[in-house]
Amino acid sequence: MRALLLGIVGTFYLLPSTFDGSRAPAPSSAREPAARGPLAHTFSIVARDAATGQMGVAVQSHWFSVGSIVTWAEAGVGAVATQSFVEPAYGMRGLDLMRKGVAAPDALKQLVAADPQPDGRQVAMVDAQGRVSAYTGKSAIAAAGHEIGTQFSVQANMMANERVWPEMARAFQATRGDLADRMLAALDAGQAAGGDIRGRQSAAILIVNAKGTGRPWVGADRVFDLRVDDNPQPIVELRRLIRLQRAYAHANHGDELMTEKKVDQALEEYKAASTLAPEIVELPFWHAVTLASIGREAEAAPIFKAVFAREPIWADLLLRLPAAGLFPNDPSLIERIRKLRAK
Repeated sequence: MRALLLGIVGTFYLLPSTFDGSRAPAPSSAREPAARGPLAHTFSIVARDAATGQMGVAVQSHWFSVGSIVTWAEAGVGAVATQSFVEPAYGMRGLDLMRKGVAAPDALKQLVAADPQPDGRQVAMVDAQGRVSAYTGKSAIAAAGHEIGTQFSVQANMMANERVWPEMARAFQATRGDLADRMLAALDAGQAAGGDIRGRQSAAILIVNAKGTGRPWVGADRVFDLRVDDNPQPIVELRRLIRLQRAYAHANHGDELMTEKKVDQALEEYKAASTLAPEIVELPFWHAVTLASIGREAEAAPIFKAVFAREPIWADLLLRLPAAGLFPNDPSLIERIRKLRAK
């Protein structure tokens, strides 16, 4: 990996980093310019929910696609935020150390000690036992600092003022709800206190489950993995995406319940999905498909009618479902439903 150093006049230079505990030699000319590395002047929170064991990171910044470089988390292991003059190895290697049983505070100490240029870093970690630690280097751009609480840490740099991270901590502790709700409240409070002195551009949230499934490639370990890469109101947009994620989680759970023949419970999940995201026409469509498929046409009809009134194309899609095994191959039933489409 290569570590990033900010020159006095704002030009960026890279120094080789071993990140194995030894110091790498400096280049022959400390003023030799090299490629610009990743930056993330921002405010963020890492936290663990004591009730569920979920862990995560949430962040906002005036920097494009902040979630692609700040947020790191692994189910059953921990979560890391690496920001300011970013060294991604803190995320990757921090998780690797915690996976091996190293407590978050010890993992962070090891990585800072192995970093040839730690002064510009700002990093926070929480592990699956709720142990937490944070580091703010002396060269992080003011206003910069962090505050550690029970199973969480808030951290910020290049802020409008020094109230940002204390307000984030207070909001997180005072808010009721699940981990996503509380982390969003922290971001809201940070922005309300002044936020990034440059303004706002992107935000992200990454939350993982308390235990891993051993199948991270199917997404089962991640509760939320959402990014707003470029938006004038990134936290507002992030909150909207979280609402949609909750809706689709209900819909997916409904599908699982249907495979288990738990029809009434599945229908409740589909209804919850539609209620959470009424603007998404597809959610009530599949709810109606399920009802009609199990012989409850009378209940399905008004839902189909409302869907077709908003987007008639769904009546055409219905024709394709029997061949895929997703709807009864009953031409009379299909015709009755398709007639619900307004002329």
